[in-house]
Amino acid sequence: MAWIPVSVSLGFVGLAVLAYCAFKVFLGVRRFGRELERTRRRLGPKQLALRDELTDLQDPRAPQSPGDGVRSS
Repeated sequence: MAWIPVSVSLGFVGLAVLAYCAFKVFLGVRRFGRELERTRRRLGPKQLALRDELTDLQDPRAPQSPGDGVRSS
């Protein structure tokens, strides 16, 4: 009959280990979220500058008709 308290205590120890691991994962995810937010704040102005430059490069140009090109023989 001594195996009942041993198995119950091993179950509680297992739950404690799982709770500790879950807490460590929670802290890691929170730290990762803060790192992502910091990176987003740092890259935001550069992303806007690149987007503005891209729109400047994509200004509409007059299309050439295919008959005006150089013909090879």
